[in-house]
Amino acid sequence: MPVRYDLGKFEEEKRRIRVRSLKKKALVASSRLSNSLRKRRVSNCQFAHISIDDVRDEEEEKAVNAFRQVLIEKELLPFCHDDYHTLLRFLKARKFDLHKAVNMWADMLNWRKEYGADSITQDFIYEEYEEVQGYYPHGYHGVDKEGRPVYIERLGKVEPSKLMSVTTVERFLRYHVQGFEKAFAEKFPACSISARRHIDSFTTILDVHGMNWMSFGKVANDLVMRMQKIDGDNYPETLHQMFIVNAGSGFKLLWNTAKGFLDPRTTAKINVLGNKYQNKLLEVIDSSQLPDFLGGTCSCPNEGGCLRSDKGPWHDLELMKVVNNGDLRRSCSYYEDVDLEVKSIVSETPSSKFSDDLVSNSGFDRSTSLSHRDYINNLVSNSPRFERIVSSTQIDIVPSNDLIQRRSIKNVVDFAYKININPALSSKPSKIPQEKDEILVESLNRIRSMEYDLQKTKKALFATASKQMELEESLETLREGAITAANSCWHVIVGDSLYSAIRSDN
Repeated sequence: MPVRYDLGKFEEEKRRIRVRSLKKKALVASSRLSNSLRKRRVSNCQFAHISIDDVRDEEEEKAVNAFRQVLIEKELLPFCHDDYHTLLRFLKARKFDLHKAVNMWADMLNWRKEYGADSITQDFIYEEYEEVQGYYPHGYHGVDKEGRPVYIERLGKVEPSKLMSVTTVERFLRYHVQGFEKAFAEKFPACSISARRHIDSFTTILDVHGMNWMSFGKVANDLVMRMQKIDGDNYPETLHQMFIVNAGSGFKLLWNTAKGFLDPRTTAKINVLGNKYQNKLLEVIDSSQLPDFLGGTCSCPNEGGCLRSDKGPWHDLELMKVVNNGDLRRSCSYYEDVDLEVKSIVSETPSSKFSDDLVSNSGFDRSTSLSHRDYINNLVSNSPRFERIVSSTQIDIVPSNDLIQRRSIKNVVDFAYKININPALSSKPSKIPQEKDEILVESLNRIRSMEYDLQKTKKALFATASKQMELEESLETLREGAITAANSCWHVIVGDSLYSAIRSDN
């Protein structure tokens, strides 16, 4: 009996060691997965040529990371929507309530699928645009002083009944959604390149001069309400600032009453101005970017008027080549807009080589080098839209999420020149060849697939560990039951023996 007791104790100790080992392996696997996800915080190769100022709040970034992990676990993060700023906008819309933000995100994905938003820019043609513009003057015109697109509506000139005679509510809503999709695909990227800072919001001007509220019937009111719901549910936090100009005393009174029921964050973005609004607008928008009917100097006579011109950096052909060729395409990378900090590290040996990250992100061949100083200075000065970063020293490209001192591209070029780089740049292609670009995209897709597989492996590992622990507990219960039963039998046998001995003595 003592021998069997010692053996059971030994088995118990082995079981505990095995469980601890399994838990440790699970924690190590989880840690490796987390580290692999954190290492994805690198610039998208399509963004490496351009320096975009993108300063982020540390707490917001933590919230976005947590939001992203939940979406990945729930399989609610398609590759084309894996974007830091998109996730942040949805968090802000729900005041950083993670549960509400996840529900809002899921509803958005369902809506996009049902509405066909992903292909609406190609599938939908708004043939009645010119007629609609006559009864509802609206459009984009220029940018504000921080580089955001300026959107203008002349509500005082809207004729709702005539508008509905040339279009339908459903077609106008599809046109409205198409406008948002084009803004994210073309206008925001173009403005981000031009302003060298991340941009994903508008400055809006509503001119209510001559507006007759009574002329807005039920159909028009229904259209406005549906537009607001689409915007709020699926394109949140895209309004940077709104100016309502030529507002009369009645409108101001109505606004002062209504804003008490609105979110203070929303009302802080809206400025209601009378007929002396010009100076206020000129504080945020340059006169050359402002139509003459709003106090600016632009009239766009060759474009049929400012609201038909669609004036903005998205019409710069050279700049749009960068966008359309993939350098700034909305590829939906998680950290696609990170600013790049370039740190040159001089190798101790003369045979230093390109960093693998630099080569893969620059579009140049491994043997690429600078031709001569004048050529590079001209390249930098004549191409303000993007910066090719090449050096024979090892170069690390890392996201700069804090206020680290940055070296300008010209300083990098001067530094490269000083260490005597061989001339060969002029013979190299100016962009990544199509086949290489496709290979890079395929590689990114494979990485994403591996990431999801890792997540599933992690879940399976934890499930296995839990099951193992349950089995061990069941075995322990059975073992204890067997020992208890054996002890009971022993006591019965001993009792019977004693009883028989006593009877025999008697």
